[in-house]
Amino acid sequence: MRTAVAAVRSALFALAFYPGSVPFVLGALIAATVAPAAVVPIARAWAGWFALTSRFVLGIRWRVTGTLPAGAALVAVKHQAMYETFMVLRLFPAPAVVLKAELLAIPAWGPAARAHGVIPVDRAGSATALRAMLRAANAAKTAGRPVVIFPEGTRTRIGSAPPLRAGLAGLYRALRLPLVPVAVDSGTCWPRGFVKYPGTITFAVGTAIPPDLDRLDVEARAHAAMNALNPR
Repeated sequence: MRTAVAAVRSALFALAFYPGSVPFVLGALIAATVAPAAVVPIARAWAGWFALTSRFVLGIRWRVTGTLPAGAALVAVKHQAMYETFMVLRLFPAPAVVLKAELLAIPAWGPAARAHGVIPVDRAGSATALRAMLRAANAAKTAGRPVVIFPEGTRTRIGSAPPLRAGLAGLYRALRLPLVPVAVDSGTCWPRGFVKYPGTITFAVGTAIPPDLDRLDVEARAHAAMNALNPR
């Protein structure tokens, strides 16, 4: 019965969220051409629409424990679902999100993402791509924006704690900013597949890790804090 009700709510969410996203997406595409600075508030409003439909159609609430950084910082977020990729746009006013460089090749969406100030990462690791990533990251730092990265590289299942990708250590070393780890338990409400379940998703903000520490120490601390909400 619970799954059947959740399936109906999930269908209603899809019918509400995706068509309702069209004005935001079109607005961002237009803004990317004529007023790039407007892309950030449009993206934030889109994330608000996502949070609203998730709350009132799916029954998914969210909460934050701990203190989010107010200015420039490197933020490492646990990744279990699509949920947190939207919600980082609500947690921070203007985050610079690290994402796969190939996504910027998507027609129309790519220019909007660039205007938002995303940080492209090329998994092939070419020198040119690395320089582009560092330029974008340093521009975000200069602007006082948090740099948000999902260092596991892909969605993980509940209870899994894969090693962190090398990109986190590279940005930590280059930016020399505090590293703020964030644990997320979104997989409990937003598992893989179509059906989503009501509940409360927690963003648990860990203690900031100071800059200029040893790589192994930093990765161990970040890994532990990011998995703080994993089942024991």
